Amino acid sequence: MTVTLADVAARAQVSPATVSRVLNGNYPVAAATRERVLKAVDELDYVLNGPASALAAATSDLVGILVNDIADPFFGIMASAIQSEIGGAGGRAGGERLAVVCNTGGSPERELTYLTLLQRQRAAAVVLTGGTVEDAAHAAAMSTKLRKLGDAGTKVVLCGRPPAPDTGAVALDFDHRGGARELTEHLIGLGHRRLGYLTGPKERTTTRHRLEGHRAALAAAGIEEDERWTVHGRYDRRSGYEATLELLRRDPSLTAVVAANDSVALGACAALRESGLRIPEDVSVAGFDDLPFSIDAVPSLTTVRLPLAEAGARAGRIAMGREEPPPGGVATVRGELMVRGSTGVPRAS
Repeated sequence: MTVTLADVAARAQVSPATVSRVLNGNYPVAAATRERVLKAVDELDYVLNGPASALAAATSDLVGILVNDIADPFFGIMASAIQSEIGGAGGRAGGERLAVVCNTGGSPERELTYLTLLQRQRAAAVVLTGGTVEDAAHAAAMSTKLRKLGDAGTKVVLCGRPPAPDTGAVALDFDHRGGARELTEHLIGLGHRRLGYLTGPKERTTTRHRLEGHRAALAAAGIEEDERWTVHGRYDRRSGYEATLELLRRDPSLTAVVAANDSVALGACAALRESGLRIPEDVSVAGFDDLPFSIDAVPSLTTVRLPLAEAGARAGRIAMGREEPPPGGVATVRGELMVRGSTGVPRAS
């Protein structure tokens, strides 16, 4: 049975006019009311603009790109590469496709809201970038949403994100564990045995995978990790600065600091210098991602280069049907260790 505007209004306990205002965005509506209407639209799988039976399988020229933080080069590079592959002719009647970058701010709720909005607009494709939140309820909601998008004809590609089984989404996932393990093995090979680790938010998949790789390298070398050596924080410079000061307070004898990404590593370098320590003579520093500024840091950062632009471009081509998906719909994209001046042999104690 076709879901009507009146059905949505009844579910949300508002008038049909209020539903129309929310969906058309042409009149101010209280935030709580808006969220209630959008929830009802999602639950009822309401299709905007015309009979659902006629439009359910049709798609528009819209392509959604979801990012955690567009100001973060990690996401900006991927979004730019994705958009470069979906621009130009190829839409209906040979027209241009419109790319819309949706900044979630790391909010799981906002991520689902954007997917709902893109579903309602019958987006031709959606590309989700970066890791996700490890929460059972959110994972279930995401799986349901991705399946709905696929059933409606929207191509879904995950770029730098773990696979979503049984959703039909194609996944190009980065090898965070392997890269982190190789990075820590490099430091251990130089002679470091007391390594601090500045990691990201506990609930993110990227955080867990990189930390697991780091710990695997320590275990393989017979190094017993001290719980004081790991500090969680955000993926930004300020967090790296603050977390490094905390590490030094906990254990001033650390000879190396491994950062969750390059922005965090820059903050670590600043904190070490302000504490009177030299890099790498007193403390080695390593990052992850090989963002553009990494080679220009002083000294330049040892890091793991992830092919962000290449992966983003591939995701864009797959989303547009110009490249075949990998076998089984899943591919692991590996990084490359970039050894530079920020790491060296520890001083003799």
